[in-house]
Amino acid sequence: MAIQIRNKRNAEFNTASMSDLVFLLLIFFMLTSTLVAPNAIKLLLPSSDSKTIAKPATVTVYIDPELNYYVDGNPVNEEALQTELAQKLVNENDASVVLKAEKSVPVQYIVTVIDAVNKVNRMYNAKHKIILATFPKRKS
Repeated sequence: MAIQIRNKRNAEFNTASMSDLVFLLLIFFMLTSTLVAPNAIKLLLPSSDSKTIAKPATVTVYIDPELNYYVDGNPVNEEALQTELAQKLVNENDASVVLKAEKSVPVQYIVTVIDAVNKVNRMYNAKHKIILATFPKRKS
């Protein structure tokens, strides 16, 4: 009399749930890859409603209403802006430059500071970031 086992184990693996998982991951990565902007300018703009605190600034650049540049409180003309920033950032690799500009300052003056920091980045092969300082919005 041969004894037979009632519950035989099945050695097959069901891959239906695995293909669902791979399909969901594929959709996720396709959607998130379209949100990435590869040619964006590296400019950190904090929202005026948020309470985000950036790391302490290495260098602060001011642009007053008369369109004068100041690096850490010292007046600098447009031609010497890059050299002054290069002197301040020479020993830094990943510093932050805070830009405080009057709201009436034209965008071209802000872009001039961004270009100067980008030239310093290329000169020293560094990754300095620019943070545009804003004031919080007033609650009505």
